[in-house]
Amino acid sequence: MVANKHVLILGCGRSGTSIFGELFQHLPSYSYFSEPPLVEVLEQDSPQPIAVKVPRESEGFPPDEGLSFPLSVLIEKLPSLQIFWQVRHPLDTICSLKVGIARNWGHHPRPLDWQQWLDRPLIEQCAHHWDYINTVGFSQVSSCSVVTRFEDMLADALRFAHSVSQQIHLDISSNQKYLQQWANRVQNKNNEQFDEATTSRAYSTQDHSVKVGRWQENMSKEEMERVLPIIQQTAQQFGYDLPLIS
Repeated sequence: MVANKHVLILGCGRSGTSIFGELFQHLPSYSYFSEPPLVEVLEQDSPQPIAVKVPRESEGFPPDEGLSFPLSVLIEKLPSLQIFWQVRHPLDTICSLKVGIARNWGHHPRPLDWQQWLDRPLIEQCAHHWDYINTVGFSQVSSCSVVTRFEDMLADALRFAHSVSQQIHLDISSNQKYLQQWANRVQNKNNEQFDEATTSRAYSTQDHSVKVGRWQENMSKEEMERVLPIIQQTAQQFGYDLPLIS
């Protein structure tokens, strides 16, 4: 029997990394850590595989640019590691990033030039953050990661969970009830089944009715004209179509 892999979930904030990570809270065969300091991960001696969402900076471990940690150190600790890079449509992500970016650029890792953007409109700061993470950050792991999409997760959460399970050698049949429990939480609209990821709740707003395509409710034409030049190339690389401004 092939052992289950360790898991690392990365991506831009507000792209679904939190709810994706909490999939592993439902699995008894995994220990899950959400945004722990890197040193906490390095000190783990768990007898079972671990899943980590976006490790945070730790003193003495200079991060790779675009990440909050040195990738080689983590791979040395967890040699059997499956990396997932979670991505979400940039316009939806930008709308969702506004709360955190407005709080002294509270999403990490910050772009190296983040302070130079502070006199720009908030919507442009959010666009720059999305683009930086999905270019500079993604470049650090592009050759060794699987790209997962927020939209696929919400369209069919159980299918998404099954696909992830295959990547990490998790037996689906014996874990089906746990995968289903998680899938029931993942909803495009808030309803009685929806249970938001714990670490996302401080950034939530009630100004939209859907999560996929929320930009159509939240973003003005003027704001779109500001952000499209910043995100266009990277959006295309991830297969996202952007609206035309007329």
